[in-house]
Amino acid sequence: MEGCKAVRRLLISIVVIAAVLGGATAWWLNQNLSLNADTVELSVEPGTSVRAVAQLVSDAGVQVNPSLLYWWFRLSGQSRQIKAGSYEIEAGASPRSLLRKLVRGEEALRAVTLVEGWNFNQVRAALAKAEQLTPDSKGLPDYLIMKVLGRPGLPAEGRFFPDTYTYAKGSSDLAVLKRAMRAMDKALAAAWQQRASETPLQSAEQALILASIVEKETGRSSDRPMIAGVFTNRLRIGMMLQTDPSVIYGLGEAFDGNLRRRDLQTDTPWNTYTRAGLPATPIAMPGKPALLAAVQPAATKALYFVARGDGSSQFSASLEEHNRAVNKYQRGQ
Repeated sequence: MEGCKAVRRLLISIVVIAAVLGGATAWWLNQNLSLNADTVELSVEPGTSVRAVAQLVSDAGVQVNPSLLYWWFRLSGQSRQIKAGSYEIEAGASPRSLLRKLVRGEEALRAVTLVEGWNFNQVRAALAKAEQLTPDSKGLPDYLIMKVLGRPGLPAEGRFFPDTYTYAKGSSDLAVLKRAMRAMDKALAAAWQQRASETPLQSAEQALILASIVEKETGRSSDRPMIAGVFTNRLRIGMMLQTDPSVIYGLGEAFDGNLRRRDLQTDTPWNTYTRAGLPATPIAMPGKPALLAAVQPAATKALYFVARGDGSSQFSASLEEHNRAVNKYQRGQ
């Protein structure tokens, strides 16, 4: 009888201890972890063991017993789902939320924005300044970058889609460029599929070149189809495009901000005053509206346009009308 009572007391003690431990564990799992800074950075390499991950958390500046954290990872049943990556542990994180972050692979992301109308030099400059983006393209000429990206012999200009790209800390700038290149491939292919049946453009490549000109010439977004219409009309009748942005692009670093008559007479593959048709390559990154405008230009008889000074353009069907518009909007006559 006494033996039965002893066993019963032992069982009760075990249950009480288990309950206390369970309650303590539940309490600990939801407690805020103490950090050595407002934000602690954690990098988990592929193949890192669960025990090593727990130690990395402690070494990074989280005040936690790594053995205790390791057993939490193991007992959760999710330890094998922890993903490699770059993470930020912020104030307010608990052991439970930390494991959830690691299992979901919620990496600390940064972002870089590539803007419509930028040329490739501007793209490279933005990537070079991007926070914690590995500059693997540094020192590589443009043609080698395109070779690394799998497009040897293709000019880099205009091949990247303007957008905001997120990336994990330590990512390669070449990886961002590859994503932007694929995004442009997709956007250009979609636009080309929607081209007007009567377009004088003979390929998606030509559409990209025209779209880049439209992007650079447009001061107000609503004018894109009309500007594309002007250049489409000129291409159709064999008239020189005479677009200043392409001339400026061809001048490169020689352009000092003031386009002179001699510049218009300096022949380059991009001088649309000295060469008929489209320039040799795109001159900038066009966005989706410019791509669509290039393949679906406005139905217009206009052959000329001039800036009004408020971002919009005045369109004219004849040189006489155009000269009057120039006098009004450019010369104030």
